[in-house]
Amino acid sequence: MPKGTNQKFKLYRLAQIMLEQTDDEHYITMPEIKEELARYDITADRKSIYADLRDLEVLGIEVEGEQDGKGYHYHVVSRPFELPELKLLVDAIQSSKFITEKKTNALIRKLEKQVSRYEAMKLQRQVFVSGRIKTMNESIYYTVDAIHNAISENRKICFQYFQWNVKKEMELRRDGAWYHISPWGLSWDDENYYLVGYDPDAGEIRHYRVDKMLHIRMSDEPREGKEYFRKLDMADYAKKSFGMFGGKEQTVKLLVDNSLAGVIIDRFGKEVMMIPADQEHFTVNVTVMVSSVFLGWVFSLGERVKILGPEEVAEKMRKEGERLLRQYQRRQQQ
Repeated sequence: MPKGTNQKFKLYRLAQIMLEQTDDEHYITMPEIKEELARYDITADRKSIYADLRDLEVLGIEVEGEQDGKGYHYHVVSRPFELPELKLLVDAIQSSKFITEKKTNALIRKLEKQVSRYEAMKLQRQVFVSGRIKTMNESIYYTVDAIHNAISENRKICFQYFQWNVKKEMELRRDGAWYHISPWGLSWDDENYYLVGYDPDAGEIRHYRVDKMLHIRMSDEPREGKEYFRKLDMADYAKKSFGMFGGKEQTVKLLVDNSLAGVIIDRFGKEVMMIPADQEHFTVNVTVMVSSVFLGWVFSLGERVKILGPEEVAEKMRKEGERLLRQYQRRQQQ
């Protein structure tokens, strides 16, 4: 049998054919394998293909043959990712606000290559989810990479920070001044990515939306603030900061209706201590950054949650309630 012009690519093309065209529900026969190889101008006999299929296992591609009538058909039986795992990753990528629409589509196309073309169609059906607001900052991936590099090399970073104005334009904060921050970690909260770092000018830990950072570069200066972060639990920090809004850290005592036990556990974890107050309520002490976002969260739960202390937080809550009531009344009068 004369050899084709692309024989040196035989094993690569065989792997490509098996991965793209077979899965647990789709098989390919030996004649079909030979036909597919011929499309790439590669010739092969049965004996050499059997040997090549065994060689694929060395590459981590396990192929199984099953009897089908008088012959056999073949399919890939294991892959790095199972289809349900890839669906989960696709949904996470699609719902992430910090990943742009362009990058979302590119990442999903790459994930589709991890399964057969038949299963890729099932992933494509997962893509079309409407109503998701995506970031418009394409440089976020390079920003994240730069932050990780600075952390690993123990260096500060410099960047400019922006906000959107009413004209939907980028507006640099601090009149375009550069932020000099010691990066210590990244946190994902409410589908946004945040840098958590030490600000030497303020002498405290602060966080910044990664998609609002511009022109990031690594500094030659070593990081500062190690003593702050040695004591910091990043997950606990994110849990205390509602919507990653800063505020004075305080332990707040809440009186909560029993029906909201799940809400409290979802927000503060199963370790939170819930003490029965009466047959219908329990009390709980939570350590949070007291901000307007935290007060708004309490307010949104209505009469089923009451702040018992400290008094200054309860007073802030009363004022917040009065402010929202006045706002509502003004709208009703318009």
